[in-house]
Amino acid sequence: MSDEKIGKIDAATFASFLLHRTGAADPSVIVPPTAGIDAGVVDLGNNRVLIVAEDPIFAIPNQPYDLFGWHTVHIGASDVAVMGVKPQYMTYSLLMPPGTPDQDFRTIVDAIDLAAKDLGIAIVGGHTGYYPGFAAPTIGGITVFAVAEKGEYITSAGARPGDDVLLTKGPAIETAALLSVLRENELKAKYPAWLVKAAQDLCWQMSVVADAALAREAGEVTAMHDATEGGVIGGLFEIAAASNTGMVIDEAQIIYPKEVRMVCEQFNLDPLASIAEGTLLLTADPSSSDAIIDLLTRSGIPVSVIGKVTDNPGERTIRRVDGTIEELHIPEQDPFWPVFFESTC
Repeated sequence: MSDEKIGKIDAATFASFLLHRTGAADPSVIVPPTAGIDAGVVDLGNNRVLIVAEDPIFAIPNQPYDLFGWHTVHIGASDVAVMGVKPQYMTYSLLMPPGTPDQDFRTIVDAIDLAAKDLGIAIVGGHTGYYPGFAAPTIGGITVFAVAEKGEYITSAGARPGDDVLLTKGPAIETAALLSVLRENELKAKYPAWLVKAAQDLCWQMSVVADAALAREAGEVTAMHDATEGGVIGGLFEIAAASNTGMVIDEAQIIYPKEVRMVCEQFNLDPLASIAEGTLLLTADPSSSDAIIDLLTRSGIPVSVIGKVTDNPGERTIRRVDGTIEELHIPEQDPFWPVFFESTC
């Protein structure tokens, strides 16, 4: 692979270029595109708001198409769920190479339909077709919507000094899931087959819809964020930056599944900096932390308190397990992407 950047555009270009090109100004847009905030919010009047988020989704080699369809819905829905509301509506564009077998097309659409029904989401539009230039079926965009009361939603800008910081499932969930599928033979040559299978099963954990709903139900959650590109360390920085707070994190308190450690060690990846769809980061009033942990744990979702929000925006640090102190930051390059594209070439 070349040294060209892969993945999301860098934060500096986002702030200096894209944020100045957001179309017509409209006072009804009350949460515009903002770094670290997962969805936009539009004031509909009568104390109601529209919450909307969009993502692309692409299939990976060796991934069953029913899983691709499931990811389409859950990855899109996760960005609305972290706003503290239930996803309600969606549209999607399915773009396929000419010659895609009809059975593959039907499997994808059936899986999207089933996942949407499972989450109670109505599909209200989209586009489906065959186009040259695509090597595999691709979701050009899934857009997920919800209508809520004005005071019902939260954003990742809501963290308050004194709040606990919690993390579900562990870091690098998506990294471990996808690389264990792509590099299965390589991993099985070195590690037990059951551990490789456990990593592959994480593909069905790449969602924070349940995590977010349960956390919100259990206690006073002030901010939530889906740890995607840039991983946990980037997601934590984005919450702190959006909230204009500090944050002190202890890596030793983070849950580390064995299968995540295996994949990250094999490919020399920092688990905290690697893409982590399926990992929910949240802040909560300390009086609510025990209830949040109890409800998520009883629901089969591991979670732990990993640090505190502070009142000093100049203090955004993580103590690594070796005792070193590192600044929270958005990695210039998510380390997952070069390994991913090496695996698909």
